[in-house]
Amino acid sequence: MAPTSDQPKSTDKGKGKAVDGPVDENKKGKDSQPQANGKKGDDKKDSAEELSDEDQQLKNELDMLVERLGESDASLYKPALEAMKTSIKTSTSSMTAVPKPLKFLRPHYEPMTKLYEDWPAGDDKSSLADVLSVIGMTFSDEDRQDTLKYRLLSPTQDIGSWGHEYTRHLALEIGEVYGKRIVEDEPVKDLVDLALVLVPLFLTSNAEADAVDLMGELEIIDQLPKFVDENTYSRVCLYIVSMVNLLTFPENEQYLKTAHAIYKAYKQHTQAMVIAIRLNNPQLIHDDFNGTSDPALKKQLAFLIGRQKIWLDVDKEGDDEKDAQEIDEALCNIKLSEYFKTLGKELNILEPKMTEDIYKSHLESSRVAGMTNLDSARHNLAAAFVNAFVNAGFGNDKMMLVEEDKESWVWKTKDEGMVSTVASLGTLLMWDVENGLDKIDRFTYAQEPQIQAGAMLAIGIMNSGVRIDSDPALALLGDSDKLEHKNPLVRTASIMGLGLAYAGSQKEDLMEFLLPIVTNSANDMQFSAMAALSLGLIFVGSGNAEISMAFVTLLLDEERKSQLTDKWTRFLALGLGLLFFGRQEQVDVVLETLKAVDHPMARPTSVLAEICAWAGTGAVLKIQELLHICNEHIEESDEKRGDELLQAYAVIGIALVAMGEDVGQEMVLRQFGHLMHYGEPNIRRAVPLAMGLISTSNPQMKVYDTLSRYSHDNDNDVAINSIFAMGLLGAGTNNARLAQLLRQLASYYHRDQESLFMVRIAQGLLHMGKGTMTLNPFHTDRQIVSRVSTAGLLAVLVAMIDAKQFITSSSHYLLYFLVTAMHPRFLVTLDEDLKPLTVNVRIGQAVDVVGQAGRPKTITGWQTQSTPVLLSHGERAELEDEEYISLSSTLEGLVILRKNPDWEDGK
Repeated sequence: MAPTSDQPKSTDKGKGKAVDGPVDENKKGKDSQPQANGKKGDDKKDSAEELSDEDQQLKNELDMLVERLGESDASLYKPALEAMKTSIKTSTSSMTAVPKPLKFLRPHYEPMTKLYEDWPAGDDKSSLADVLSVIGMTFSDEDRQDTLKYRLLSPTQDIGSWGHEYTRHLALEIGEVYGKRIVEDEPVKDLVDLALVLVPLFLTSNAEADAVDLMGELEIIDQLPKFVDENTYSRVCLYIVSMVNLLTFPENEQYLKTAHAIYKAYKQHTQAMVIAIRLNNPQLIHDDFNGTSDPALKKQLAFLIGRQKIWLDVDKEGDDEKDAQEIDEALCNIKLSEYFKTLGKELNILEPKMTEDIYKSHLESSRVAGMTNLDSARHNLAAAFVNAFVNAGFGNDKMMLVEEDKESWVWKTKDEGMVSTVASLGTLLMWDVENGLDKIDRFTYAQEPQIQAGAMLAIGIMNSGVRIDSDPALALLGDSDKLEHKNPLVRTASIMGLGLAYAGSQKEDLMEFLLPIVTNSANDMQFSAMAALSLGLIFVGSGNAEISMAFVTLLLDEERKSQLTDKWTRFLALGLGLLFFGRQEQVDVVLETLKAVDHPMARPTSVLAEICAWAGTGAVLKIQELLHICNEHIEESDEKRGDELLQAYAVIGIALVAMGEDVGQEMVLRQFGHLMHYGEPNIRRAVPLAMGLISTSNPQMKVYDTLSRYSHDNDNDVAINSIFAMGLLGAGTNNARLAQLLRQLASYYHRDQESLFMVRIAQGLLHMGKGTMTLNPFHTDRQIVSRVSTAGLLAVLVAMIDAKQFITSSSHYLLYFLVTAMHPRFLVTLDEDLKPLTVNVRIGQAVDVVGQAGRPKTITGWQTQSTPVLLSHGERAELEDEEYISLSSTLEGLVILRKNPDWEDGK
């Protein structure tokens, strides 16, 4: 403990012999030698004389008690030690000062340790060790852990009575000694046993963080569940879960499993399910779901599983037929479209928006207002995308779904533009499979292959995230006529449609359709790569061995070596990475195999696989590795292409790894500034995309102001990517400042086709779902990252690295991978029969309450609104009163409320 200002300091610097406080001049010993320097000796006398009468009396008493311990009469020892303990325990002092009894006993410490060595074993000796352990706390020398040393010699004494500061100091020394012993391979059982005595003391004094830290340091966190009770479990779990992002593999999983065990023990089913989803453990999710017989609770868990787009087959035995059907609908997101339209009706935004409502051309610079676009087909294509994003999910618009002459807008575009235009129907009819199939059906019989391709893609988009027993998407898209169609667009659209429709499903049947396309060496790389990406989406995070082996074999195939330089190869690499999404060290086997591949694309592929495996973990070491890759200088050579992609992936990887953790995000945004200043052109192109990814649907001013600057960059590729990132940043938020910046960019780039096209796309994204949707992959109070959403975002970003080869040329339909991440940002409250229920909720900025004492407020700056409501990034909702009990741990998405049996009106 550091000496405080009222403790005169001795100049004796002997190891561990620092003497703070008054020294007994009569006492002989190393610590009480008279000073050679007369002045300092005078100082000592002055300080001794300055003691108040009360302090002097206390000092004399303690001196006398110490003298008694040195006498030969053993009967004096026990009362002397008891008096000493009482004096220490009853003393009061400020938080910054050493208690006076400890101050006065400190000079006697060395003689007392000698006495301890001389005394025979017995109660007196244990009691003396008890006192020495407490006095040892005042020595802060790192090499002597005397508090722990003497505590281990006196383990039976009452530790709690010495107070909280003593137990914390003891815990600190246990951690230090444990670390040394582990390195030297010495036994640690005594330390663990002592730690398990301290844990209950911490938990009863609201020091849950100390308890968790101590058990974590001693690697016994799995024993924590037996120490918590109903008063402490929630705070303990909150702290454990908040720690996970700061831990490395496998400790992070161990912490999550411990929290899961505690939540299960206290029947907190939704919290347990959140952790099971984070652990990516299908068996645990299944067991948690079947761990309750309450049908309403099962429906709530089903909504949570459906939100994560996990396809779970559950036994509905024992459930009433109506309940079983409703559970099924919740798991399969079948009613999502209905709830979304309920929100639209409540907010009075069902009226379709026109593209001009978004562009607001009359607000653009008068110099260019009214100028016709140079390429009307490109202009019309941009309008189709904007219309698709803005009216997404509402099932009506004034462009594609108008009754008279349905194909009208389709014919205003050409070639691949027709594909994207027809595919936009899928976005408009998103999640509404029953009604949507009729409206898309007529396009599937069109003569033009581009229109057929668009219809195939529309079916995939519309089915994304929704599961129907009849499997219409598989029937329509899995048909060999479509997957082996002579027109490459129809083939590509059918393959991509299957990936979108079954993203996250892990449906084994789809391997039969898609794996042969990947492995067939006669196929063009575009088909193999798109099939690989679709498989990656479908089996995202599964680590499927058969598929990953097929992908790696293709990379090792000498015959296809020349094909691997193709621009589409990146999607094969991404497909491989997505299989290991979030699986951390399990990707190492694949990385080792890729080292054997003698090809420029091998290293970029391994980086892409690695960043997917560590996505959202906040792993600092991975971010450092990626920064090192960005630091490499590329020499002009044949391998330049691969190295350029390698560095671009590393930049996106930095954002991908850091996006799960707030402090990491802040630091990474600063790093991106350095990369923009000093990086190679390929790195600079990827930075805006990474900034968009780390702040998706979260328009922070510091980020969009920076992107706004980059959108005027001399390198047009950087500018285009910055514009797209602005769209990502504001996706679904209707942010007025961003809308203004994009209007200015539309004026600025009115003669540049590609840049203007991207401005329009960004405007469509900004107003996505008329401001009711989000692309952010985090949900449930930012605890869970959606693998399917992140996978879709990554697919678009990997294409955007070379925007002019894909998105702004002819492969703009790749933008539809974003639909996997599109989701309403609503809170809809339902009764137990899943009918909308209007209640008042408070909505405010979320407050981090981890480790705070008492019952702190979890939101700040709140407003009261009635459901259904929109939740912005970083907002949290609470019920206004206790009339209803929420079956979900967080008020977000679809939440079932149960009437509170103890509620009385007016109370």
